[in-house]
Amino acid sequence: MALPMMACGHARPAPASAPPAASAHVQLAVLPAESDAFPGAARAITASLTAAKITGADTHVSKVSLEVVQLSLECVEPTPVCYDAIGRSMSANRLLFARIDGGATKRELKVTVMLYDVDAKATARTAEAVFASESEAAAGAGALVDKVAQ
Repeated sequence: MALPMMACGHARPAPASAPPAASAHVQLAVLPAESDAFPGAARAITASLTAAKITGADTHVSKVSLEVVQLSLECVEPTPVCYDAIGRSMSANRLLFARIDGGATKRELKVTVMLYDVDAKATARTAEAVFASESEAAAGAGALVDKVAQ
C-alpha cells in the first residue's frame, strides 16, 4: 500500500519577478527638409535635423521628405491625423521634421521645426522663426532644431 507523502516545511516564496523591461527605445524618424524656393536652407536644416539627438531614441533618417511621404499616403494636410499615418507607415514613435514656407517678402522664409509624438497623437515640441534671407535661415537652423531636440 502506497502512503501519500506530505511535504512539510515552509513554502519558498516565489522568485521575485523580473523588473518590467525598460520600455523599448523610441523609434524616431527624421524627415529631410525640402524647398524648391530655398534649397540652401533646406540642406542646412536637413543637416541639423540629421545631427539632432533625442534622448532614448533610435534614429532613422528617411530618404524622402515629409511632403513625399504625405503624397504617398494621400494625406497632405499638416494635421495630427496625417502625422499619425506617417508615423505608422514609418514604424516610428516620433517624427522630427521641418517645414519651410515663404514669408512676407520674396526673400523671407518661415521655418517650423516639429517633434511629433505619434504615440500620444500630439506635437511634443515645436519651434519656428522667420528669417530675412535663406542664408540667415541656414545659419539659424541648428539653434532652431536644438530648441526642439532638447
